[in-house]
This record gives sequence, C-alpha cells and structure tokens, in this order.
Amino acid sequence: MTSTPAQPAQSHHASHDREIETLAEFDEVVSVRGTLAHHRVQAVDLTARTSALLSLDPTGAVFLGCPMDPEAAALVRAAGALVFPPVPGLPFDPYRAHVYSPDELYAGLDAGYEATPDAQSYAWFQRTRADGDVFASMLRAIHDDAVSDALDELLTGARVVGVMGGHAMARGTGAYAGAARLGRELTRTGYTVATGGGPGAMEAANLGAYAAPFEDGMLDEALLHLGTVASFTPSIADWARAALEVRARRPGGGASVGIPTWFYGHEPPNAFAAHLAKYFANATREDGLLARSNAGVVFLPGAAGTVQEVFDNATPNYYESRGEPTPMVLVDRDHWTRRLPAWPLLTALAEGRSMEARIALVDRIDEVPEALKRLGG
Repeated sequence: MTSTPAQPAQSHHASHDREIETLAEFDEVVSVRGTLAHHRVQAVDLTARTSALLSLDPTGAVFLGCPMDPEAAALVRAAGALVFPPVPGLPFDPYRAHVYSPDELYAGLDAGYEATPDAQSYAWFQRTRADGDVFASMLRAIHDDAVSDALDELLTGARVVGVMGGHAMARGTGAYAGAARLGRELTRTGYTVATGGGPGAMEAANLGAYAAPFEDGMLDEALLHLGTVASFTPSIADWARAALEVRARRPGGGASVGIPTWFYGHEPPNAFAAHLAKYFANATREDGLLARSNAGVVFLPGAAGTVQEVFDNATPNYYESRGEPTPMVLVDRDHWTRRLPAWPLLTALAEGRSMEARIALVDRIDEVPEALKRLGG
C-alpha cells in the first residue's frame, strides 16, 4: 500500500533531474553523463556549444527556447530531438527557467515605467488578449507553466505562509506598518512569506521579510522613506523607485516570494519580494499562491479580492482535497464580522469538520504568529 504514492514522487524527482536550466548544468551533463538523451534544456543559450550538440546523442531531448547554431538545431532535430526555437519580438521569455527578480522586471525604470519589461509585457498581454490570437494564448500558457515549475523548485522544503490583503493599503499608515512587522516576525520565525506580489498589504509583508535580518530600526527608517510616496498612483515609477532606494541603502535583505499577475495591470509588482512569480492567468496565480502556502494563510483586511481568497482557501480545506487542512488566520474582528462578515460563514462551513480546528480570528496583527503556532502552522 505504501509503495503506490511513492512512485509519482520518484518520477517527479527524476524528471527534474533531467532538466538543464543553466549553461553550467549543460556542461556538467555533457562532462558527467556524456549524453543529452531525454533531457529537457530550458532557455539556455547554446550558440557556443555546437560541438557538444553535434557529438552527443539527443534522442528524446527537448530544447525549449535555446538559441543555437542553425546547423546544430537541424542536426539534433534530425537525430530525434524536439527543438522549440526562441520566439522573436516578445518582451518576456515564455520558456524561462527561473522566476523573476524585481531588478529584472524594473530594468530600464530610469527611462520611465513604460520602458520596463513589466510594463511592456502588460502592453503585449492587452494587445493579444483583445485580438484572441491562439498563438499568443499558447505562449501565455507556456510561460505560466514554466513559472509554476520554477516556483515549485524554489519552494522545495520551505514552510510557506501566505499573507493576503488589499492593494489599497497605503504606505505611511499604521495598517501598512503593522503588515510589515508581521512579515518581519514570520520571517524571523523561520517561515517563507508569500504574497500576491503587488502593492499595499502585499508590499508591506514583503518589506517586513526583507527587513528581517537587520536591526529593528531599519524597518522604521524604511517606513518613513516609503511614506513619502504613499501610493503607486499617479506614478508607478516614483513608487517603485522609493522601494528600490530602500533596497540600495540596505542591500542583502531577507528573501520572500511575490506572486503577481499581468491580469491586473494597474497593480505593479513590489520590489521587496526577492522572487516574483508573475503570471498572465490570474486564476493560475491565485490557486498557486494558496496551494503553496503549506504552513497557513493570513488574511489582512481587504475587499472583494481578499474575500475571494478566503473562500478559495476554505474550499480545499473543507473537502481536504489537498490533504490535511492548513491554518487560516483572519485579522481584524470588526472587518471580518461586521464590515465584510466572512467569519460567520467560514465558521459555519467549518463546524464539525477537520478545518474547524485550523481557523482563527484575531484582533491584532501581533497575535498572528501565536495563532499560527496554535493552529499547527
């Protein structure tokens, strides 16, 4: 009975063992294994590796977006490999092997936000979504699957706590400072903080994670500086620059994850998440963020999007479709019982089920770490 579930795990590990995502990994495979058969080479520039490509067995190999000499591409294809060439003219790589960094998405910001890969990818998304081009929709799907694969590799073995909350939470407010202190405390406790990767509460939690390795005063200084540009409107560039300045003053902060989306193009990614898994499909992004929050999810006050996330997370906990229910902590009793009364419905759903022991409502952000611990996070 126990051997059956072990097989997929072994197969999954073997599959990743055949993935080549850097030139150094390619050279190691060539040197140690002496074959490319059945490997998957992902977004690696192989133009300087023609001799290796021509001398090794490529049977069953797949090359995803790998620049290579045309002669080498033709020969490995003839020898039994599949070659998916790079797609010209795109502001993103659909075959990318790694999640994004803030510096990557905000490259060229000095020339204005519109010059960045983030803005250009959103503009491409808007154009292609409007014309319904099946090739563009295929590229978006390939990109999002590649990002999911990279995110899974990044989070292997991590205890992830998702922090959900609205994008409207402004810098310079007590609520923003509280969310930042929460991100700092969770990171110092050993959790990996994951957010929706955008502004507001999401940025605050990622900021707190970034501040975790420093003395407490660093966060206070950062909050003061960020408060001079309270919102990403009217200028995304000014908003992003303020965050990048904080990072430049105090490099080497704590790592956290942001999972934003180009579906909401008006919500730029925040610069404090070291790892940004940005998607085109919001549904894939939402489900992926919640599914990867294996140590629990914290819900700060928010509007429709946060309410949706509460019940998107409650559903698999209710049915136990992902296994044992994970902790859910809602913050601000007045918000969740009076203004947007999600808590009464959540408790009604949970009554008599395993998830009943995994939900909590707290008044203050500083109660969250203890609540997560009590719920088994």
